[in-house]
Amino acid sequence: MFESIRGQRVIIVGGTSGMGLAAARMLLEAGASVVVAGRDGKKLDEALATLGAGAEGETLDASSPEAVQAFFERQGSFDHLVLSLSGAKGAGGFRDLPLDDLRGGFEAKFWPQLLCAQASLKTLNPAGSLTFITAISARRAAPGLSGLAAINAALEAMVPNLALELAPLRVNAVSPGIVNTAWWNWMPEEQRAAAFRQYAGQIPVGRVGEPEDLAQSICYLIGNSFVTGTVLEVDGGQRLRSEGL
Repeated sequence: MFESIRGQRVIIVGGTSGMGLAAARMLLEAGASVVVAGRDGKKLDEALATLGAGAEGETLDASSPEAVQAFFERQGSFDHLVLSLSGAKGAGGFRDLPLDDLRGGFEAKFWPQLLCAQASLKTLNPAGSLTFITAISARRAAPGLSGLAAINAALEAMVPNLALELAPLRVNAVSPGIVNTAWWNWMPEEQRAAAFRQYAGQIPVGRVGEPEDLAQSICYLIGNSFVTGTVLEVDGGQRLRSEGL
């Protein structure tokens, strides 16, 4: 399915869980070699144990310019970069939204993704690709999403501009809807399950997403050399509905 990926070297920052880990697994199955990086050493060890042969990894504080610069210098040349960094802050009604929380949301996602993207350019194959992971909140209007919309729309606004500026390097983004990942772990398990059931009833495909749904889209953007400047919406049609989240 992704024959063009075979033999390619891919770095996934934020690749130790969720969508990033699912993408790493799918890329390995397609014959790529993969480096996963994340802040949590325990998660990194667990990820590498499940990924097996062909996978390498490092702990990385992607908010540190010095750490990021050193990381890419150690990695040397590679073909594709996937940025699956995120945080759980920034959601909530605007009247009461602590702006420090919103600032924390930018610090956890927007700035680390840009920091890694910029630092990678010295060694990233110009015939390769750079893929951001954003979120459908950038274009999905609903109460309580203004902060998340700001974070993700800021990233998405850069995609077409970077695709022109950095060409022939291809620059794209995957924009997920509601996906069953650890991002939702701030909710108690029963509450999360109830919320997913509610969301599934609002989404045209009738279910929330799984990490593998997004992994397929990431692999598509890596493998298709004729796609650039694109924000690929992978939300089960959630953006088409006007009610609820």
